[in-house]
Amino acid sequence: MITLYSYPGLYGLEDNNPYGLKIYAFLKLCRLPFDHRHTLDVQSAPRGQLPYIADGDQRIGDSDVIVAYLKRQYDLTIDDGLTPQQRGLDLLVRRALDDLYWVMSYSRWRDDRYWPVFRKALLDTHPDVTPEQLEAARQYNFQRYHYQGIGRYAPDDVYARGVADLEVISSLLGDNPFMFGPNPGSVDAGLYGFLANIYFYAIDTPLKQCLASRRNLVSHCNAVRAELG
Repeated sequence: MITLYSYPGLYGLEDNNPYGLKIYAFLKLCRLPFDHRHTLDVQSAPRGQLPYIADGDQRIGDSDVIVAYLKRQYDLTIDDGLTPQQRGLDLLVRRALDDLYWVMSYSRWRDDRYWPVFRKALLDTHPDVTPEQLEAARQYNFQRYHYQGIGRYAPDDVYARGVADLEVISSLLGDNPFMFGPNPGSVDAGLYGFLANIYFYAIDTPLKQCLASRRNLVSHCNAVRAELG
């Protein structure tokens, strides 16, 4: 049995981290049975990061590595119909999501306008999480943002970067229900991990305002959620 280890959920989502929700969605789309365990402990995680999966004696981390492993190990056909061009676009979309991650994270932990709402939601939903733990996590994230570079931007410039990512994704998606046609692929699991973690949050960031104004992104988010069953 596959076990997915990921961060706790929030706002009705199974994981408040986009990469963990991506793997959750991928497993569901592929109809692979799995056990889902929420944790904050990264000591047993490969590379010290969540999410990761345990499959027998193996521990696999990094969402892209997990997807590649599951495809190979279980002969998954979810992406078999992609053309070489679509596979290249899949990679570029995932790289754009990696960029979007930093803006999402910044909006929750760094921006003083939205941090109190995010903090309250975590404390109300997870009474085992303490204010001290959250403050320590916030200070740790401040350091990450500084060294990554986004922490040196003005807030408007941070959000302009994330909005640009969303607008490009919206343009690529067009009128398709999923990125590459009528059926979801692994790229759609990745998109859902991010879009759902913006759209379903009761935090009115510039990212949510942009997403909510793009009908196709909202439709995609809801369509993937419906597929999860």
